[in-house]
Amino acid sequence: MKRFYSKIGPEVVIPIFLIFGITGTMMVMRQTWPGIAIHVIVLIFIIHLITTTYYQIEGRNLRIKSGFIINKLIAIESIRKIQKSNSVFSSPAASLDRLEVFYNKYDSVLISPKDKQNFLAQLLQINPSIKIIIPD
Repeated sequence: MKRFYSKIGPEVVIPIFLIFGITGTMMVMRQTWPGIAIHVIVLIFIIHLITTTYYQIEGRNLRIKSGFIINKLIAIESIRKIQKSNSVFSSPAASLDRLEVFYNKYDSVLISPKDKQNFLAQLLQINPSIKIIIPD
């Protein structure tokens, strides 16, 4: 079992902390204590999701995990293509430096492994027919 953690990109983290910093400061200045409590809980939840997002190769399957929200299992044999993506759509990826994994007939998922080369090499060992499209 090999685990690859998600790359954490500043383009995702900085806006989140700016928004929470500004709104949190305004709530403290206005002494909106229930709002501050909710704010802190939501921020802890977001940090939990970002820090617990990983992609794990388990035998012949790829597990995509993000906190307790996402727990997807994909048969590596069903992966057809992997290509580079900078899509901003919501996904189990803490960076916009992403890979789109196409599997089954019409399914795809966006991920952002920190160690892309090793991740792709591990997948190709199991399924050498995966088409990799990553331009220079």
